Amino acid sequence: MYLAADKTKPEGAQLEDAHCGDDVDLAAPTTAPGGKWQTFPNSHISHHGAACCDIAHQWLIAFDYAQLNGGDVLTGPRWMREQSAWGPTAWPIHWCEAVGAKTVDCGVHAAIAHEAFVARGVRAFRAQFIQRYSADATASWRQNWGKESVSDHWIDGEAIYHEGNAILIGDDEVKLWDGSAGWWINPRGDAGYGSLAAVRIEAPDIDGFADGLLWGERRIMLNQWVAM
Repeated sequence: MYLAADKTKPEGAQLEDAHCGDDVDLAAPTTAPGGKWQTFPNSHISHHGAACCDIAHQWLIAFDYAQLNGGDVLTGPRWMREQSAWGPTAWPIHWCEAVGAKTVDCGVHAAIAHEAFVARGVRAFRAQFIQRYSADATASWRQNWGKESVSDHWIDGEAIYHEGNAILIGDDEVKLWDGSAGWWINPRGDAGYGSLAAVRIEAPDIDGFADGLLWGERRIMLNQWVAM
C-alpha cells in the first residue's frame, strides 16, 4: 500500500511524500468510519518513464485478455492470485517490478486489477476497506511484515486496512472485488471474521452518481468512508 503525506497533520505542518517503510503518524479520530485511515490514499504503482514499465503494463493487459479468453468482461481477474501471493511489499514499486513479483500486497493487486478492468472497457473504481479479524491473525501479520522490514501501518488492533475494486454492473450498481483473496465480496456477509466494517469508493468524476452507488441493499456515497 502506498503511503502518501499524512493529511491529518495540523495546517501549516511540513508535508512530504512517504512510503510504507517510513514512520508516519497516521493518528485520526477513531470514531470516524475510516478510523486512523480516514484520509488514507489508495496505492499507486510507479512508472520509470521508460520502456521497462511500458512493456510490463502492455504485458499485463495482454495476459489478462488471454486469461479472459472471450469470457464475460465482468469476470474477476483471479489469475492475479495465482500469479502473485498476498504478502509484504516494499513501496514504492514500479510496473516492471510489480508484474513479475511473486508476493505483493493488496495495493498492488488492486492497482493491477483496476488496469485490467479499465482495459476491458469496464467502468471501474478503486475501493478501500476496513475489515475485522482476530488479535491472533493481526499479530501474525505484524510479525510477517516485520520480518521483511515493511511497515504494518495497515493494522490497528483487530482491524485492518485493505484495498480492492468496485466495478459498475448496472446504472448505479457495483460489485466489490478483493484481488488478494481472488473473490467478489458478499454484500450480505455477516459481522464475523474478515467482515467489512467500512467501505470507501474513490471516484474522481461523480457525475451521474450524486446519490452514490448501490452494493447489494446498501447505498455507498462516493469519496467517503461508509460504515457497514
